[in-house]
Amino acid sequence: MATIAFLLNGTPQQCDVSPDTSILTLLRDHLGQTGTKEGCASGDCGACTVAIGEATATSHIFSSANACITPAHQLQQRHLVTVEGLAKEGTLHPAQRAMVECHGSQCGFCTPGIVMSLFTLHNDLLQRPLAQTQELSQEPSQEPSQEQLEASLGGNLCRCTGYRPIREAALRMNDIAYERPKWFDATLPEPERLSKVSEAVGATSFFAQPASLAELTRLRKAAPQARLVAGGTDLWLENTQRLTPLNQIIDVSRAAELITIEEGSLTQQPGWWIGAGVTYSQLEPLFKEYFPAFAHLLHRLGSQQIRNRGTLGGNIANASPIGDTPPVLLALNAHIELASVSGTRVIALESFFLDYKKTSLAADEVVSRVFIPKLSSHTQLRIWKLSKRREDDISAVLGAFSYRIEQDKLCDVRIAFGGMAATPKRAQAAEAALEGGAITQQVFRAAQQALRTDFQPMSDVRGSQHYRQQAAENLIERLYLTLSAPDQEVMLHAYAH
Repeated sequence: MATIAFLLNGTPQQCDVSPDTSILTLLRDHLGQTGTKEGCASGDCGACTVAIGEATATSHIFSSANACITPAHQLQQRHLVTVEGLAKEGTLHPAQRAMVECHGSQCGFCTPGIVMSLFTLHNDLLQRPLAQTQELSQEPSQEPSQEQLEASLGGNLCRCTGYRPIREAALRMNDIAYERPKWFDATLPEPERLSKVSEAVGATSFFAQPASLAELTRLRKAAPQARLVAGGTDLWLENTQRLTPLNQIIDVSRAAELITIEEGSLTQQPGWWIGAGVTYSQLEPLFKEYFPAFAHLLHRLGSQQIRNRGTLGGNIANASPIGDTPPVLLALNAHIELASVSGTRVIALESFFLDYKKTSLAADEVVSRVFIPKLSSHTQLRIWKLSKRREDDISAVLGAFSYRIEQDKLCDVRIAFGGMAATPKRAQAAEAALEGGAITQQVFRAAQQALRTDFQPMSDVRGSQHYRQQAAENLIERLYLTLSAPDQEVMLHAYAH
């Protein structure tokens, strides 16, 4: 058992938790806080949504999380806000009041999670003035945009009602006068605030939460059998869905070197070194500026709750053939840094994946950083993801294409696919067919034919072998149509309202 110190709705708490205790289990079974509901136990429905606050110099920044798959030990020195806390001083929070006034609840099971998602959106709008004044506003700076609404509510399912009254509540809450309670920004008493989770070793359990890469690699060598967890959005399903105990855990989410983004270079190629523990939400500003297509993909990678917890390094180290980011990183010629007590080594990402769920990671190594090079002049990046649902769904096929056009010829072509092999993989025969070619149907038809030598996909619940092969070839045709008639591209960016 490990002892954690955190705030629950402004009140200091100290709890002993086992390595695989989730926040939901801690709340409902240990603390008697049953407002947070369990629906799917997989991070899909959002009924268990809570807000986790990180202290800044002036306040707490809150982000939504699925309590069912978020490890409780990650609450250490943080502020957990649940639906019970929002009206603790007798006045409904605007998110709660708006849901009442707009009749946004029917059976009520999903309502606590929806309210907490709206709370984090409302709090985010309150935080915006900090950038200019360093002071919190008492009123949201503006009405949430359509994109913000869809992102904040995209991870909350309601089986009873249409979403119209819920969306109306999201807009209504900004018109409700509100004074932000001071307890939102409460801090732990000094001893608990300065403490960290110590290593906890039991007869059959092991837990540690290292604060540095050096500490992490030491622990990795000492306990190679322990599972590494950053956000837990995938690993924790082993516990909730397969009932597999996760009693030997090294939590990498506090290792300083793993949660930074730095501009740098690799072999004189400028780019960014991204810590393996950086979340998708933290990546979004960088990607929006330099890789817009990648940023667009992130919005289809799980819900906001998942993007707040899931990490780039986790998506790579998981070595899933249908992970969303590896094909894009392969197309960008990304490299990864692997660290151990002996030092670090940097390898091309395509050398990392060996076979299904097998990588070149040694038993005492961890993925520490990812290097993404800047796109060179005139290089374009296209990404297309095919899935049964547009959002919050696993890929059947994902294609990523990087290329330049010089004198009407394709240059520096890199193509990678997910869902087409046992690992994310480049389509080198198709690349060769396009390299130096003109933008003609004949050239792209040759690339489609070459793709059949690159891949022999398998059939599973997400798509048959024939479907996957045809879909991948269609994406090459889509690239041709996009390049041959750039003003006529048709792409769904948002739903009709």
